[in-house]
Amino acid sequence: MAAASSTAGAGLVRRFTRTERALHWVLALGFFTLLASGLILYVPELSVLVARRPLIKTLHLYTGIAWLLALALVIAVGTRGSLLATLRELDRFDEDDRRWLRHRPSRPGRFNAGQKLNAAVTAAFVVLFAVSGFLLWYGERDTRFRFASTILLHDGLMYVSLLLLVGHLYLVLIRPATRHSLRGMTTGYVYVEWARRRHPRWNDSDREPGETGEPRRQPHELTGREQDTEGDEQRPRGDADDAPMPA
Repeated sequence: MAAASSTAGAGLVRRFTRTERALHWVLALGFFTLLASGLILYVPELSVLVARRPLIKTLHLYTGIAWLLALALVIAVGTRGSLLATLRELDRFDEDDRRWLRHRPSRPGRFNAGQKLNAAVTAAFVVLFAVSGFLLWYGERDTRFRFASTILLHDGLMYVSLLLLVGHLYLVLIRPATRHSLRGMTTGYVYVEWARRRHPRWNDSDREPGETGEPRRQPHELTGREQDTEGDEQRPRGDADDAPMPA
């Protein structure tokens, strides 16, 4: 998306299309389902509690297959133009991204460097989960494909994914400076002022006359007190999004 699409009257700017949001939520819901069934298979206490290990194992397998098919379906029937544009943005790593990683003044586009790295890791994990899961399943039927490293890879991916998930949930549900981003993934829109503050280069088309393009301090460069208030100060008073988020 070269320019931000805004709804001037409401002070909103479109951040994600329906296809992008559908892809995200299919990915998230499938991951949570697989995580739950995987933990039941992995943790002995949960296996004993559920006491239906063969059934859970079958559900885990077919949920994984359905998850991959659903992701492919969203890509096939959705607006591929917006997905390709997003992919190009995520694949572009420039000087502003490097400055952002070094905690120096920068002007991120629609995605900052952290979001680009998260997208790359997520895509890689989907592929690795699928490949290792297939080898675990097929290795039970053909011992030539039974490798000791496969279960280590699958379990290792789960541990790292759990850590990334905790961090992701903290940013979108708890941390005031970043939790407004959840609105973009649920409604597709975020407030213009929030977009200008956190993604100034992406929202250049909506810049006020006379406003300079000089790098401003980004949220990760603010003090702790400033970070705690930065996420709410751009929102109009009385909006439903001002309600406290669950801790």
